[in-house]
Amino acid sequence: MALIAVGGFQHETNTFAPTRANYRAFEVGAGRPGIQFGAAIADAVAGANLPAAGALDSLHALGHRTVGLAWAAASPSAQVTQEAYERIAGEIVRRLAEAGPVDGVYLDLHGAMVAEHFDDGEGELLARVRKVVGDRVPIIASLDLHANVTRAMIAGADGLVAYRTYPHVDMAETGQRAAQLLEATLKRGRPMAKAWKTLDYLSSLPSQCSLIEPCKGLYQSLARIEQQPGLWLSFTPGFPMADFAECGMSVFGYAADAARLRAAVTRLAGEVAAAEKDFALEMYSPEDAVRRAMQRGQPGAPVVLADTQDNPGAGGNGDTTGLLAAMIRLRAHDAVLGMLIDPPSAAAAHALGRGKSARFALGEISGVPGHVPLAGEFTVEALGDGNFAGTGPYQRGLQLNLGPMALLRSREAPGVRVLLASKKCQAADQSMFRHLGVESKTQRLIALKSSVHFRADFQPIAKEVLVVRAPGPALADPVEFHWTRLRHGLRLRPLGPVFAGASMPSGAS
Repeated sequence: MALIAVGGFQHETNTFAPTRANYRAFEVGAGRPGIQFGAAIADAVAGANLPAAGALDSLHALGHRTVGLAWAAASPSAQVTQEAYERIAGEIVRRLAEAGPVDGVYLDLHGAMVAEHFDDGEGELLARVRKVVGDRVPIIASLDLHANVTRAMIAGADGLVAYRTYPHVDMAETGQRAAQLLEATLKRGRPMAKAWKTLDYLSSLPSQCSLIEPCKGLYQSLARIEQQPGLWLSFTPGFPMADFAECGMSVFGYAADAARLRAAVTRLAGEVAAAEKDFALEMYSPEDAVRRAMQRGQPGAPVVLADTQDNPGAGGNGDTTGLLAAMIRLRAHDAVLGMLIDPPSAAAAHALGRGKSARFALGEISGVPGHVPLAGEFTVEALGDGNFAGTGPYQRGLQLNLGPMALLRSREAPGVRVLLASKKCQAADQSMFRHLGVESKTQRLIALKSSVHFRADFQPIAKEVLVVRAPGPALADPVEFHWTRLRHGLRLRPLGPVFAGASMPSGAS
């Protein structure tokens, strides 16, 4: 029986996003439990599709004891503030030191955290943890599929294990695999061999979905290669919205047999390189998407529109109205958009009351240049307190708290409705709509502020899914960002232009 220290610090950083993650953002959690300390961690994550939950279950099943440190997660945004980073990282390190000698450390990390004062939030945290426990105590971490894996992360950990699904339906399973790697390392008595390769191109988030090619086939290949005994293999397509030198794709792994490991990593990295052209993805303008949805969607088989560039799961604030405006302008019917994150409008709807109509100025709170709130007459159809349980594969087991919510119907286009929420969270679960009395399957058009996670719950009921390029800060084409700090030679999209320095114009082709 070993004593394992357990902690976590998750943030996916879009350095181009409008809002930074302060300490309060980690207290709120936004789709995750708020920050937890010590023994409270296990209770907070129990039964949820979260890596820490899977790791704790597996470690206890293996007979190990655990000591909780600190665990925190916040909705994706711009950089984590220095104050928030130091408070949370400081708690992890302080509690680890106070725990006394431990036999191993498990950390539930994201892998794409940028802080105000550190480009590589996870690499810095791993270095601090290593300083406490020394070289003989194994440190194993689970990572998000969108991790930008760095040299410091590879050096600081004895094992990194990443999700294999996007939507991330295997988060708890990944925590279990990380625990199994920790167990194997403890039994071996010394670290496994490690191997790591990076790729030379960026891809958009929607194209990284594991339900479609090329990632579907790449992860199937990973699983076949990993069937070799004693091999832990990962592929992370990366988070292509972080402006620092080590942003990008990686393949990495661990095994007792170094030669076999190197061959496996080289083989999978070669397959990812060969799939570059297949990461290109068709995207629609808001108008074209709405027209197609109206032609093809029907109750029982709606067309789902992914408002990817305002995805709260990628640093957007969920408050842009470009797609909603197109739905109203084109008089869509049996159509609903969710969720527009607009606390003032949700509060106004609650003050007005169900069945009442008034003029609203919706969204555009974060100030995307050139955009103003969408003004119009709306009727309040339903109200909710925003407290309910997730029911879909991605958020099952999570208790969601989205603050006051409201369902509004446009007076100008009565076939169009919009869900309002008060706390930032991407629309990835049908329970968000059911909370306000909307059964998604009965619609012709469902517009979702999400990139891919919605597919776990909505794709099974969809006639088709269209990726829409409406205004927002989470740009779907990485070439459109004003990059300044990437490594030279990195292609900004599959088979696209190469980054040549800060003077490179945005939108180069």
